[in-house]
Amino acid sequence: MQKITRLAVAVATALAAAAAVAPSTAAAYGGEGHPRGGHHAVFVQTDNPAGNQVIAYRRADDGQLTPAGTYDTNGLGGVLAGSVADHLASQGSLTYDPRHALLYAVNAGSDTVSVFSVDGDRLALRQVVGSGGRFPVSVAVHDDTVYVLNALDGGSIQGYTVRGGRLHEEADWNRCLGLDPNATPQFTNTPGQVGFTGEGSQLVVTTKANGSSLQVFNLDRSGAPAATAVTTSLPGAVPFAFVPNGRHGLFLAEAGTNAVATFTIHHDGTATQEAFAATGQAATCWIVGVRDLLYASNAGSSTLTGLRTADRGRQLTVLGNTPTDPGTVDAAVSSNGRYLYAQTGVNGILDEFAINDDGSLTPIGSQTVPGGAGGEGIVAF
Repeated sequence: MQKITRLAVAVATALAAAAAVAPSTAAAYGGEGHPRGGHHAVFVQTDNPAGNQVIAYRRADDGQLTPAGTYDTNGLGGVLAGSVADHLASQGSLTYDPRHALLYAVNAGSDTVSVFSVDGDRLALRQVVGSGGRFPVSVAVHDDTVYVLNALDGGSIQGYTVRGGRLHEEADWNRCLGLDPNATPQFTNTPGQVGFTGEGSQLVVTTKANGSSLQVFNLDRSGAPAATAVTTSLPGAVPFAFVPNGRHGLFLAEAGTNAVATFTIHHDGTATQEAFAATGQAATCWIVGVRDLLYASNAGSSTLTGLRTADRGRQLTVLGNTPTDPGTVDAAVSSNGRYLYAQTGVNGILDEFAINDDGSLTPIGSQTVPGGAGGEGIVAF
């Protein structure tokens, strides 16, 4: 308990100081055409407690962004106690569904999820649904199945199916995570992300300092989760966020070790570490991937660490660090794989970078997100 308390203080201190992947999604691999749904756009969530919004930006061919619209979610953002740069302390709070051309945004302060249809850089609000718990922070989608991660009251997941462009709650797809609901601070003791393995038969949840583990739910063919999760304890790691690696693996950002690790998720739900690379930075929490490159966000150091992967993720090579505005949080890569966009939560700045052939990043601009200080959630096309 003392170690976890010291870790929480260290992460919070690092964030306060900032204030004074193999590809992760289909969007990271796509071509430069105009598929159904989003294209040439970046969407950013504000998580503003006074009224959550999604801000749209149009991406030019040179990667630079211009504002394209502001969309109310009809919900409220939320703030976890102890947070500085990221009020939700999570990854995946804004998630794109390519199969149905839908965008899902959590409203942590309202315990709801907003559903938008996507057309280029334009959004249309179609639905607001209950999250099945308290303080939703992350959304995952695979084919017609969607899961929402709720952070408070010990954590929970709630499953949905997509039919007719709308979410339909599956009442018996709710599972409690069994975390300590009274552990403090909330920032480090709430779950960080929910996501599917690459082939979609397993659902993974990171617990951060509250257990410091990976919880894996095996799913049946309908998408329903097993009654209980298989838990792999990772003492001291504080697993925060991840992106898939192939069909049964993931690249994991560890806030406790300030590192990126490769894991295999076995058919029985257990997880085995295959590789490990320290970033040498502070508060390594978020991660995004494109081709054989990964970029980890270090909120305490206000940097992005680049890594190159090889041998199916069994080799990780640190390429170097790129400075950002204060409080680096979530990031996304454009559909052509040429540009990276990083949220920085202290002042609500969106930093724009070109991805070079050697994996280094070149700054190309920045945007001040209205009401975006402390915000998290980004999708790029």
